[in-house]
Parts: sequence; C-alpha cells; structure tokens
Amino acid sequence: MLKTKKSFFERVTGATSIEPDERRESTMPIYAEEEETEMIMNAQPQRSVFVEEENFSSDAEGQLTIDVYQTDTEIVIKSTIAGVKPEDLDVSINNDMVTIKGERKNEEIVNGENYYYQECYWGHFSRSVVLPVDIISDKAEASLKNGILTIRLPKADTTKIKRIQVRGF
Repeated sequence: MLKTKKSFFERVTGATSIEPDERRESTMPIYAEEEETEMIMNAQPQRSVFVEEENFSSDAEGQLTIDVYQTDTEIVIKSTIAGVKPEDLDVSINNDMVTIKGERKNEEIVNGENYYYQECYWGHFSRSVVLPVDIISDKAEASLKNGILTIRLPKADTTKIKRIQVRGF
C-alpha cells in the first residue's frame, strides 16, 4: 500500500481507503448521459473498502461526536460511545473545558482482506469541549446507559449577588 496524505475523514476515524485486489462485476444498472455511457461501460467497476490501517500510529486518536445543550440549570453533553465499558472512560473537567478519553476495543480479530466495509473506529479516542458558561465541577455527574454517555454539569449562579458586611477597626 502506498503512503499518501490522509483525508480529514481518515484522520478522524482512523480508516484508510483501499482498492480490493479482485474486481467484481457490478449488478447495479448505470444511468448516465449518452456521451458518458460509452466511457462508463468500458471502465472497470471499482468498489472501495475502508479498513483500519495496519501500522496505525500510536499517537493518532479518533474523535467523538457530541451534542452539547443547556437547560435552565445545567449544561448537558451527550455522546454515543457504544462498545465501551464505563471503566474504560475518563472524563475530566479543567477550568472551562471537559475532556472525554477512552478506548473502544475490538474483541474479534478479522483479516483486513475479509472486510467489505470497516467504518467503525477501534482504538483510543478523545474529545475536548470548551464550556460556554461557568459550572460547579464538584457537582458534575456522568452516566453511561445504552451506549450513550451523558454528562450533566450544573451551572454556577453568576447572577447572584452576595453582599458582605464591612467591619471597621
């Protein structure tokens, strides 16, 4: 396999596009303009397959897709993390940023040439989110249910005014 610059999709998912050694005839009809029909009919059909790069660099990570929204009292972060055990997840809060790290382990080993498609990301992943408002990190909660990670971050009440007594000496 020739080394070429990875596309954005390949860097995010850890996948690489390859062409199979054996070409198969396509059974799907081809619809095209009359001028292009001859060129298409003479071209050999191709089928792309995405497989994980075998010599995957250890510092590359996949990136989670997330939803971030607010309610009146909290910021909520949700992410689909199917196939990951809660003990394989690390959620940390540092100032105004939440970082989610983990690893999705593939328990089944399949030879790359046996795949038709391999789009799932297996390996280390992480995602950092800058929070739009101040939160109370001591009261943050994270739960994993049905493959969905939900992080609830209570908002700090920054509009509340606290008056203090001035003492004279």
